[in-house]
Order: sequence, then structure tokens, then C-alpha cells
Amino acid sequence: MRDDDRATNEVADTDREDDPADAGDPVAALGPRIRALRQERGLTLSRLAAQSELSVGHLSQVERGLSTPTIRQLQQISRVMGVTIGWFFESAPLRNLEEDRVVVRAGRRKLLRMEHLGLVDELLVPNLDGTLELLLCTVHPGGGSPDNYTHDGEEAGLILSGSLDLWVDDKLHVLEPGDSFAFASTRPHRYHNRGLTPAQIVWAITPPTF
Repeated sequence: MRDDDRATNEVADTDREDDPADAGDPVAALGPRIRALRQERGLTLSRLAAQSELSVGHLSQVERGLSTPTIRQLQQISRVMGVTIGWFFESAPLRNLEEDRVVVRAGRRKLLRMEHLGLVDELLVPNLDGTLELLLCTVHPGGGSPDNYTHDGEEAGLILSGSLDLWVDDKLHVLEPGDSFAFASTRPHRYHNRGLTPAQIVWAITPPTF
């Protein structure tokens, strides 16, 4: 999958709601969240583009739900705006219960869907305020991170079902149910599901980057 962050046709910097994305599309919901946070931070589209090293045209398409950012691009956007990727998770309504600070019930997980990449991440910890992030990552057939990326910290995981191709430093590891992994996140890594069934992985990252 080719990054579109150097698109040749750039659009004017604008906050208009032209061509609104379908609100029922979980992918399209990501764009409005990015736009809302950008406006809250007082950033113009061109300023965010310059600081994230993405094009104005691509960011405009992302905000309008016409294009889905890669994981690396979402990390760049999040870094500029001072949040982790977890800020963009779909949140269940708060109930103000003490339990919600400790327990995450199966039906109340926060979700981050990137369906154009074949990915759904479910947050297994109540929030990302601590030093540990725990995800249930579903990688659908053909899905995965399209290019290498790096970040601070460490990560580890356990394959629950399906199979996963994991590259670390461009070395391929084919993982099956019951296999686990761990590596420094500063090492270039990516993953892909070339199987016919979804792969599910419990994925731990510290410190939180999503």
C-alpha cells in the first residue's frame, strides 16, 4: 500500500464541512475526530500538514473520511497534536462507576477501527493514563500495517487465533496460535495477515503509544 502523503494535488486550507463522510461508516468517524482536535488545538490544516510531514490534500481527505491514514501517519498526526492514537478510540458512554477505573467489561471496550487496513483494536485497559497499554487486535485477512514504523518503548503479544506474519528489522516471523513475541518498539516492525481467517492478538505496549 502506497502512502499518499506526497499527493501532488493539494487543496486550500479550509475548515468547511464539504463532502461530509457517512456518519455510519466507522472509518469515516476517524476523520471528524482528527478535525475536531486540530481545531481545538488552533492548528490550520496547512500547519498540521507541515508539522506531521503529510500533504494538505491527504489530510483534507482523511478529515473528510475519504482516505484512511496508515498507522505511521496516525502516529505523526497524534504526535503533533500532543495525544496518543488512543485518543481516537470510540468511547462507550461514561457511567462514573468505580469499577470503570479498574475493569473493562467485554461489551464496553473502546474501539479503534481502521477497516481500510483490515484492523480493529480494542482497548483492554480502562484508560491510557498509566504506563501500560493492552489491546485485543483483530487483523482481518489481507490486513495489517503496510509499512515499517517505530516508536519509543517495548511491546509483546500472544496469538490467540489465526496466523500473523511479523517483521522485525525486516526479518519475517510466521506466528501461529499460542506463539508469542516481544521486541523493542524502536526496531522497525510491521505485520500482515495472509491467512483466510482473522488473526486475534493480545498486544501489550509500554509506554502507551496508541
